[in-house]
Amino acid sequence: MKEQDCLLLVILHEEQNITKAANRLFISQPALTYRLQQIEQEYDIKILNREGNKMRFTPEGEYLMEFSKNMLLEISKMKDYINTIKNDTQGRLRIGVSSNFALYSLPPLIKKFLELNPKVQVKINSGWSSEIVQLLKENDIQIGIVTGNYDWYEGKILLHEDPISIISNRPVQLKELPSLPMISYQPNNLIRKTQKPSNPLSKLIESWWQENFTSPPLISMEIDKVETCKQMVENHLGYAIVPKSCLTTHDSFYTYDLKRENGELIYRKTWLMFRESSLELSPVKSFVEHMKKALL
Repeated sequence: MKEQDCLLLVILHEEQNITKAANRLFISQPALTYRLQQIEQEYDIKILNREGNKMRFTPEGEYLMEFSKNMLLEISKMKDYINTIKNDTQGRLRIGVSSNFALYSLPPLIKKFLELNPKVQVKINSGWSSEIVQLLKENDIQIGIVTGNYDWYEGKILLHEDPISIISNRPVQLKELPSLPMISYQPNNLIRKTQKPSNPLSKLIESWWQENFTSPPLISMEIDKVETCKQMVENHLGYAIVPKSCLTTHDSFYTYDLKRENGELIYRKTWLMFRESSLELSPVKSFVEHMKKALL
């Protein structure tokens, strides 16, 4: 199959709408429909079934779409490798980044990287760390930047250790906490009810709480976005426990860094993860080296 046909099938599957897919491909709707019919004739299959205004891929269409998706990935790898042979850092870099890192830390790092490597095209997916790890395992991204500890047995670099802090609009004593309303920051908690992803931050906080208190926290609300959580604290609705990197110079909270019984600070770790084989691709190798230098 031609690269453009593969792209057509993948985008059509993503959009589930011929008009939207045609717009993304910068072709007319009749042109897309005509090419789709040619592919069906070439392989003697039916790719789509239409049910009123809805469309559904047939089993043969689903298989052809998955094949196309894998082929596009291999073509991308081939182009990147050829550029590596040419000793020219260019090509496409696919990065997955945890939402908080993408919001607070990534922009200046990407800006500097692109200043040094202007020919590289960067595609960034942001989301929960558990989702980023899955994208990396499925080869949908080349580099993952995640917070928390996840099983990964290939390339892994510690980028940052982030203290976890209590934030409040007034000074509080630790012994007061069980009787005060807590705004619980629960990343991942409000999605995928049937298949809830792991939450390393919540585990760290729960472990600290059990070391210090015999009664559970008085949770007044659960929030999955840290900025919303901060706004609730700012409006005197309770205290919260969040990664300290989420605080900016504009925040005026009273803070207390969580510590273990021996006085050591409790950190949430941020990791850069990649496949060792992907270092053969110049954009990946350049970005990994860039991130290593940023740690110095």
